[in-house]
Amino acid sequence: MSTSSPSGANSRELFGHPAGLYLLFSTELWERFSYYAMRALLVLYLTDAVTSGGLGWNQGDALQLYGIFTGLVYITPMFGGALADNWLGARRAILIGGLIMAAGQFVLAVPPDMSGLDAEMLLYVGLGLLIVGNGLFKPNISTMVGDLYPQGDHRRDGAFTIFYMGINLGALLSGIVAGSMAEGYGWNAGFLVAGIGMLLAVAIQLIFAPRHLGELGVEPSARREARLSKRSTTRTPLSREERDRIKVILVLGLFTILFWAGFEQGGGLMALYAQDYTDRMLMGFEVPAAWFQSLNPLFIILLSPLLAGLWTRMNDREPSSPVKFAFGLIALGIGFVCMIGAVLEQKSAGSASMMWLVGAFFFHTLGELCLSPVGLSMVTKLSPVRMGALMMGAWFAFVALANYLAGMIGSLVGEAGAMSVFGGIAITGVLGGLLLLVFAGKLVDWMHGAEARHDGPLETQTSHG
Repeated sequence: MSTSSPSGANSRELFGHPAGLYLLFSTELWERFSYYAMRALLVLYLTDAVTSGGLGWNQGDALQLYGIFTGLVYITPMFGGALADNWLGARRAILIGGLIMAAGQFVLAVPPDMSGLDAEMLLYVGLGLLIVGNGLFKPNISTMVGDLYPQGDHRRDGAFTIFYMGINLGALLSGIVAGSMAEGYGWNAGFLVAGIGMLLAVAIQLIFAPRHLGELGVEPSARREARLSKRSTTRTPLSREERDRIKVILVLGLFTILFWAGFEQGGGLMALYAQDYTDRMLMGFEVPAAWFQSLNPLFIILLSPLLAGLWTRMNDREPSSPVKFAFGLIALGIGFVCMIGAVLEQKSAGSASMMWLVGAFFFHTLGELCLSPVGLSMVTKLSPVRMGALMMGAWFAFVALANYLAGMIGSLVGEAGAMSVFGGIAITGVLGGLLLLVFAGKLVDWMHGAEARHDGPLETQTSHG
């Protein structure tokens, strides 16, 4: 028989985790299907010829818009998190954000020749709706995953890795489905499929959340904390321990900028490299360039269970979050060494083997798994309860800056050349990882035991995050 957890969620378990985790997994799966379907098509759509249904932009302008868009997608969660913490509650914010995002995808799907509207106007309106909706959706669903687990529950990192599989199962499907629809029926059909995926995410949350999440995410977290502690809503100053923990989030946020500024070349510069400079013939079939976007989620699905199991089996020998971050940055650098190999082969043979891209996406994925789900978990561990969604939004603001920088870096390819761009990112990734290893011990001290394992009865522990 299920009971209510300290966070208000139903405590029924499935495969060692709360059933609510798999509901949030499923919701995020279809939301990420929607987002990554659009992401896989955006640069290719912008640069395609007008006669083929595209907008005919040059590569530099397309990559700059890509960077601005993905940057704004990750900065609006700071405002969406604050709204949820103080007024809306996470559940309501997710539903409102999901509906706005679906509207954005459907605007992108409107054929200009049928509507009589300007194609670029439709583009900007659609992207604007996606930015606003994502700001409400993204930080709050991640915070709810952390809220399923009491403080000190060693399953939390593994839970975020499982949740990350949902993100990437959706991304895996999106590149193949939306790419195939765009190839067969035009760019607008690809965006239409993305909109349908977003509606599925909203429907899953509406139908199943009351049963599997109980009251989790219904009440704004700041109001809940004040009620449970029987205090007024007047904000109390942060304690020294809370300030130190926030410093860890901020420091690791700087390193996450380095990672994502390189990683996000996968949807921009590397997408164009796959289309223009890669031999994509496989047994007489030309692999669509958009399909390469599915390599990252495919590798995540394959590697996530292995890493989640590894962290659990290591017990007290499990690396700290800063050390995992360092491994992620070094793996990113190794991935771009593969892209250097691609450029060298392209210059000598006229085109690069697909295997260089496969290798790059493999190492990028390994790095992502050491950094991204661990970062989400870390924010829920270290954030003051009353600021949970706000701090998650701040974390995504670092990713926002990284995405903007990614667009700027990718647009330099016309002046600096692919070798300089790929080589610079490789060196930066490795050096950043080594620097973080040096300071990892100090960052762990500032966590004040937030990552310490508690193996006692979880019912007696306090919910956090």
